[in-house]
Amino acid sequence: MPPTTPSSTPGEETVSRRFASGRQFEIRRGDALAVVTELAAGLRLFSRDGVQLTESYGDAQLPPGATGITLAPWANRIEDGIWYLDGKKQQLDITEVSRNNASHGLLRNSSYALVAEDEFSVTLEAVIFPQHGYPFLARHQVHYEIDAGLALRVSQSFINDSAAPAPFVLGAHPYLRVGDVPPEEMVLTVHAGTRLVADERLIPRSSVPVDGDFDFGAGRSVGGLDVDVAFTDLEFDGGIARQTLSAPDGRSVSLEQDENCAYVHIFVTDTFPGRSKAVAIEPMTGPANAFNSGDGLRWLEPGETFTMRWGIVGAL
Repeated sequence: MPPTTPSSTPGEETVSRRFASGRQFEIRRGDALAVVTELAAGLRLFSRDGVQLTESYGDAQLPPGATGITLAPWANRIEDGIWYLDGKKQQLDITEVSRNNASHGLLRNSSYALVAEDEFSVTLEAVIFPQHGYPFLARHQVHYEIDAGLALRVSQSFINDSAAPAPFVLGAHPYLRVGDVPPEEMVLTVHAGTRLVADERLIPRSSVPVDGDFDFGAGRSVGGLDVDVAFTDLEFDGGIARQTLSAPDGRSVSLEQDENCAYVHIFVTDTFPGRSKAVAIEPMTGPANAFNSGDGLRWLEPGETFTMRWGIVGAL
């Protein structure tokens, strides 16, 4: 359900307590509207001319299925919450108990502070404090902007305030839709050359060329899908990769990501509240368990900043 945005009044902090996802930041341009949350610097809604292009949720709800949240200092999962730093075992909290993984980073339940806002944009930031399993001081800054073409543009920056290099993977978890078009009537197109093969705990164990039921290059009907899989070797055109959800009437919505996001995770589920199917298209700089496999893992030097960019574009 579309969110209700509080008015900007002197009592705004009191009003914001009515929302389980914290303060709501609304940005508009032309017929485009985005609502961003204090919780996890999440995207609660993006719409064009009243047509909802992302899944949303109610005022008293937390983001179901992690919808719209941003992810740092890792995306997806770390197996058993264990990785090694200079040969020393690091144990993260287990946050996906059913699979015994550390899931979706350290800021999923964190409040982000307002850094800057104007009519068309908002920037939020949260601190990652040193802790067991991740002994680094860092910041995750997220900038949302509606551009002149009425697309939503998002920049996620990781800033290392530690005295030592810090490892990280960044990601985001938007679910896309095209208004009230039934999900079963949608077609999903993903342009990728390689699929990561995961075990029952969703930890990648190998990679194979895309083929058969996992080839979405020509489009696949969402109605027949039940997938939770990552792809890489994406097709970039002018430095941008695009994955698209299309409606029978020709309307569509695309997730765009830059070359710093070399991976995309596709999650099609029938468990999203109120929806027969929901489609998450998740841009990531690295896949699940990157802290152990090293795939897509980056190390940022002290004082340096890394930025990944992605966006949502509607063709209506």
